[in-house]
Amino acid sequence: MEISELARRLEPVLGADGIITDPQRLRTYECDGLAHYKVTPALVVLPETTEQVAACVRACADAEVPFVARGSGTGLSGGALPHAEGVLIVTARMRDILEIDVESQRAVVEPGVINLRLSRATQPDGYYYAPDPSSQQVCSIGGNVAENSGGAHCLKYGFTTNHVTGLELVTPEGDVVTVGGKAPDAPGYDLLGALVGSEGTLGIATQVTVRLTRSPEAVQTLLAGFPDTDRAGAAVSAIIGAGVVPAAIEMMDALAIEAAEAAVQCGYPEGAGAVLIVELDGPGAEVAHQFDQVEHFCRAHDASEIRIAADDVERALFWKGRKSAFAAVGRISPDYIVQDGVIPRAALSEVLRDIARVSADKGVRVANVFHAGDGNLHPLVLFDDAVPGEAERAEEMSGAILDMCIRHGGSITGEHGVGSDKAKFMPRMFTDDDLDTMQLVRCAFDPASISNPGKVFPTPRLCGEVPGKHKGVHPLVESGIAEVF
Repeated sequence: MEISELARRLEPVLGADGIITDPQRLRTYECDGLAHYKVTPALVVLPETTEQVAACVRACADAEVPFVARGSGTGLSGGALPHAEGVLIVTARMRDILEIDVESQRAVVEPGVINLRLSRATQPDGYYYAPDPSSQQVCSIGGNVAENSGGAHCLKYGFTTNHVTGLELVTPEGDVVTVGGKAPDAPGYDLLGALVGSEGTLGIATQVTVRLTRSPEAVQTLLAGFPDTDRAGAAVSAIIGAGVVPAAIEMMDALAIEAAEAAVQCGYPEGAGAVLIVELDGPGAEVAHQFDQVEHFCRAHDASEIRIAADDVERALFWKGRKSAFAAVGRISPDYIVQDGVIPRAALSEVLRDIARVSADKGVRVANVFHAGDGNLHPLVLFDDAVPGEAERAEEMSGAILDMCIRHGGSITGEHGVGSDKAKFMPRMFTDDDLDTMQLVRCAFDPASISNPGKVFPTPRLCGEVPGKHKGVHPLVESGIAEVF
């Protein structure tokens, strides 16, 4: 079926303002937050209900046309990169908070609800939604579910998967199913565990039931400047090694600090080679005791300056520089790639030294911003796409950083997902048998290969790259070890 015919078929369902076919308007959706990769979709649809999403997916399945789900478009791995011959299903209009159940400590939201909005809505009742990506003012909860997003406070509170208890899902065949609910743990297979973080390859979430967290009794935030990342990293190891689990420990190096100062004038310690933001929350007496320990370890590892937030306004200023870091590098570089790898905390100093060495060798600047407490690195690789060869060197640098993470026993992604950007690195981290087993799950949900095709897994895909056409029988199925239903 031609895309134009598919658009005509969907118009009675969505209305004229729910379909975009104009080439110039389509280009608005050509990439997500990783602007290095761009593809113009053949068609964009803007459903407002679960029924409309299901109708769009069924139409795509009937026509054997691939589709990609997109929320706010803030992803940083090319996970919402459109398919040139497919439909982009944008859930941004599905932005209602359907229920706040304070007694059960749950909320039910549509996928287009902005992350921070939920915390603001539940704050009067003494609750908030704990996962807090740096883009929480603009990113949507549906996208957070797809990428299993975390944020600065994931050290203590975990990622999206730790806060989702139920999903309403439109499957790649257009069926509407409910997985889990308000209960802490649903019986049977852990389907939620498979769906959260599946990057839109197993279907589209149209309602999300999330866990609400009680607002803490006390919060204290410290900003410490260090001569270099080595000593800041040593302070982090000492804090965690002492049994203190802060809500957050964030680190920025000198180049990231420079960018943040240029963008938001956050007033970080002048001349610091690295800064730590350490936040503790919980019962007042516990926070006071642990805060003394944190301050002691920072001073013991040569912190040049320590500031303690006197109130919420000053605390917000400490976080303003960190939360704006990704966008802020635009002040010091025309283009950049945001990478996302994970390493053991003990390897932090060594990996940062390796990044600096390779950066100097390749002549590519790298600004480092990361969740130091759990070893989740977010290196920002800077380049100018107008200069021949710089984009290629930036990609090489980006890949070298992921290789470092793998060599140290880490991962190629902590919270940004694999998407289009890192699919080629999957075989460096997983064996062929690992990838084959993962494919069994994907093929069980999407045997026709139409739900966000070309993402996460390197080609060729075992259940087929071409919609509706299978390349062959999965070897585990052929041997009788497994089945695809």
